[in-house]
Amino acid sequence: MPPVFAHGALRLYLLALLEAGPKHGYELIKALSDRFGGTYSPSAGTIYPRLGKLEEEGLVATESQGRRTNYRITAAGLAELDSRREELETVENDISASVRRLADDLRADIRSNMRGLRADLAATAEAARTAARSGDPAGQVRHTAEGQRMLREAEMLLQAFRDDMRTELRLHTSTRPMTTVALETVRTVLDQARVSIRNSL
Repeated sequence: MPPVFAHGALRLYLLALLEAGPKHGYELIKALSDRFGGTYSPSAGTIYPRLGKLEEEGLVATESQGRRTNYRITAAGLAELDSRREELETVENDISASVRRLADDLRADIRSNMRGLRADLAATAEAARTAARSGDPAGQVRHTAEGQRMLREAEMLLQAFRDDMRTELRLHTSTRPMTTVALETVRTVLDQARVSIRNSL
């Protein structure tokens, strides 16, 4: 996979994030993750060395707040940022391109995984149909009390999944807006799941 940031771009983008006000390391990581719609989240091992380098260069200063270390941009950092606004615009455009690429990769992975799941379910369904045609009592469970129990369990699983996902969606969107990537992921997964379940019946 191509690098998310070109050489030196993350360093510049960190200065841009700090222009809005002091932040500690986790807030910077979260801000970057949010900017990428959750498709990319830098590691602490990626962020902290760059912050340390910016501090060595006098572009960022640190201040302790309890157990946390806050980073703030200095006058020298602002001067560098102002002198590189055009480059920052290019970085923003590159991030948008990266988000689209990462979202495409994510959708491709989801579709690939769902194809595998659909094939497994189809094979299981075919085995059950074969067993039913051969007169195997195990293939006739849909006509029995056990079959009714399994139907109720399947319905409960669907209801629990719906309730859990609604809770997750509302929880996450209470602090940040729904992203296009997240919506597309929900749509793709549910469409593929619908096909897979139908094929297994």
